[in-house]
Amino acid sequence: MSKVAVVFWSGTGNTEAMANAVAEGIQAAGAEAAVVGMDFSADAVAGYDAIAFGCPAMGAEVLEEAEFQPLWDDVKGALSGKKIALFGSYGWGDGEWMRSWEDDAKAAGAELACESVTANEAPDDDAVAACRNLGKALA
Repeated sequence: MSKVAVVFWSGTGNTEAMANAVAEGIQAAGAEAAVVGMDFSADAVAGYDAIAFGCPAMGAEVLEEAEFQPLWDDVKGALSGKKIALFGSYGWGDGEWMRSWEDDAKAAGAELACESVTANEAPDDDAVAACRNLGKALA
């Protein structure tokens, strides 16, 4: 059975709701979902077949800088060849933070398993379905 980590930071609960939908998709596809929140490090990467990362856009369309960005900077060096997917919510802008994050992941050698999922504010039914499909793609 494939083991997939769901690593996320959520300030308002929107990205957490997306993370839960990702986990549902992983489980529906027959894999084990480990929702680990921010309890994750580069040392943990090898213990998973795939990883979903979730973070909302903050400030001028960047990853959350106090907690998530340091975690991301720690783990991205261990992602070469690893199947990952990205998701998150935003309240302004046009999704630049996600495009920049995808570029950073690709530069680290990570394999994006599917199209990233974004939600404007709280995830609607379409975003929840897309998150479940993201989970299935990783499973």
